[in-house]
Amino acid sequence: MKLTNRSKVVSNKEMTFMEKLYLPEIVKGMAITLRHALEGPKGKVFSYPEVQKPRAKVWRGHHVLKRDEEGRERCTACGLCAVACPAEAITMTAAERTKEEKHLYREEKYASVYEINMLRCIFCGMCEEACPKSAIYLTDRLVDVEENRGSFIYGKDKLVEDVNNRIDITDRQSEKQKKAVK
Repeated sequence: MKLTNRSKVVSNKEMTFMEKLYLPEIVKGMAITLRHALEGPKGKVFSYPEVQKPRAKVWRGHHVLKRDEEGRERCTACGLCAVACPAEAITMTAAERTKEEKHLYREEKYASVYEINMLRCIFCGMCEEACPKSAIYLTDRLVDVEENRGSFIYGKDKLVEDVNNRIDITDRQSEKQKKAVK
């Protein structure tokens, strides 16, 4: 049974002496490199980091765990973001809130530990789409440069937004998410 018409006949012919040396191909590659070097850069040139290249509106960067209007965390530790993550970068531990913590968390269940391994994350936005409480978003901010691998595991200290310094994500929200937040 043939599924496509794109079959390609492969031959096992013997390579010539020049083909075995790979010299013609190396010369062709060097010629292309030299041509690009002599032409110079095309388009705008940005002297990074002083001038940053503008990013698209849908660009995905640093994650943020949002809070509600009263300053309580929206995340209910349902685990849908961790299940939806194709890179398996999100881990969390659920806990039940006490009466003293009622002002900190919206629901009876919350994420006592919420971690994202930024080395594994592929910034696909699946966690953002899977969250029923609109708790996690990818912002337009760059992920910080770190010196060791352990620093790339972001916990709640780096992910939960500051009450006094809110991050505006209204451009990133779909209509469904905007209605769910209200």
